[in-house]
Amino acid sequence: MKRILIVGGVAGGASAAARARRLSETAEIVMFERGEFVSFANCGLPYHIGGDIQDRSALLLQTPQSFKRRFNVDVRVFHDVIDIDKVGKTLLVRNLLTGDERRESYDQLLLSPGAAPIRPPFPGIDSPGVHTLRNIADMDRILAALQRDDPHHVTVVGGGFIGLEMMEALHQRKRDVTLLELSDQVMAPVDREMANMLHARIREEGIDLRLRTGLASIEILDGQPEQTVSTGLRLTLSDGTRLDTGLLILAIGVKPETRLAAQAGLELGPRGGIKVDASMCTSDPFIYAVGDAVEETDFVTGESVLIPLAGPANRQGRIAADNMLGRSETYKKTQGTAICKLFDLAVGSTGLNEKRLLQLGLPFEKVYVHPGSHAGYYPGAHPVSLKLLFAPDGKIYGAQAIGKDGVDKRIDVLAVAQRAGLTVFDLQDLELTYAPPFGSAKDVINMAGFVASNHLKGDTLLCHTAEVQACHPHQQVLDVRNGPELDQLGRIPGALHIPLDELRGRLNELPREKELLISCQVGLRGHVACRLLSQHGFKVKNLSGGFKTWQMAVMA
Repeated sequence: MKRILIVGGVAGGASAAARARRLSETAEIVMFERGEFVSFANCGLPYHIGGDIQDRSALLLQTPQSFKRRFNVDVRVFHDVIDIDKVGKTLLVRNLLTGDERRESYDQLLLSPGAAPIRPPFPGIDSPGVHTLRNIADMDRILAALQRDDPHHVTVVGGGFIGLEMMEALHQRKRDVTLLELSDQVMAPVDREMANMLHARIREEGIDLRLRTGLASIEILDGQPEQTVSTGLRLTLSDGTRLDTGLLILAIGVKPETRLAAQAGLELGPRGGIKVDASMCTSDPFIYAVGDAVEETDFVTGESVLIPLAGPANRQGRIAADNMLGRSETYKKTQGTAICKLFDLAVGSTGLNEKRLLQLGLPFEKVYVHPGSHAGYYPGAHPVSLKLLFAPDGKIYGAQAIGKDGVDKRIDVLAVAQRAGLTVFDLQDLELTYAPPFGSAKDVINMAGFVASNHLKGDTLLCHTAEVQACHPHQQVLDVRNGPELDQLGRIPGALHIPLDELRGRLNELPREKELLISCQVGLRGHVACRLLSQHGFKVKNLSGGFKTWQMAVMA
């Protein structure tokens, strides 16, 4: 009888345990979890704090008792694994309730320790009132502090997934919120011009968003360092200013939990995570590892990456269980596909962003489109702003989208297209569902494929905001929108203005010696203008995504 020990539950460990039992009724499966909860919806924690998920018990997916009943898995909570003996194939496990320690033998071992929130060594970092959010216990402590101290103002440090979700949750609880982000944008997986839409939405809600601003130190107000209840905190920020707050949430990021693996001499990767092969096996043939603690392989570049997402962790747990029980399955790399809710917006991405492509020095092209989420004549349509990045041969590198509706659908389709090896030329031909309440006859994805294909074929050359802003003497910006649009929506400085419908009759007003950079509102009329002008002998480029993209890029 094979004995499988699993260190850590939640996504990777719990998935592996359930899969292992489905494959083998005879294996002995024991799972150790240092906390109280073995399988919970950690992605749902901010939504319970904010009140969207009212019932706390809804976050508890499995208990030790339910695991035992359904899967005959021996789950031991409050048990901390403190040492691995690879030679003897044993674990040293401490019962945190009694302090007892004992050795447990294994035939196969799975490590799923996850990742821990980063807590920089700032002065005052361990003060009462300073919280992170990783598990149910953290959530309970935050809720208790909100109830007990009733802080009027709260501060969130970090503008990633957890930071934005906590910002919204605390705003929903009627607290004044300051969001600190050390970089020049929130939501690092998307590029700056896309993030600017998020910045505008955050500020619309009255949230004090401070970009390029980090945390330097923390001081307890009206109390002593040893007190257990916070009466307020004074934050010193990286720009030298001070901020008084009642509660501080650290959401700076996470780091893989590798202590056990490192102590056991397992090989770590270049990013500091546990190194595994495609079968999820570590450098020891009897030890596997999954989830946020491991380094994965980027789907596009083949590099080692850290991707702390629940989807990959679940799939890895399943694959590891298969291979521990004699099968031969491989993990097919990670695209980093993700989505986040921000008030009434959704922001999603897959693959590489422009920042990363520039770092890698890969040649790439990009297009922006802003079609409606469904047919414009059916009520409730909202724009989907989509950025598509691709190689000069049409290979899809990545995509980002922001909007009120339909973002998940478009990013999911592009993630599948990328994994299937489709190119931007193939996007033109995808047959996607259409009825007025759900989409358009030419879907957002089709439109992105049309624009990208037209550019690569040379039918309509594109330019981008940086080129329009630089606008050399041999170039001239031409805006083909209607006059009222310019008055209501704004204009690009220095641009000529001739409405598209008047363009054929006013060609003599255009400087033939200059290259014309054409702008409309979202790029569609610009494409028509480019086709018209190019056939009349003008040298032209279309501003991809039009004035709307330009506005996103230059937004403060």
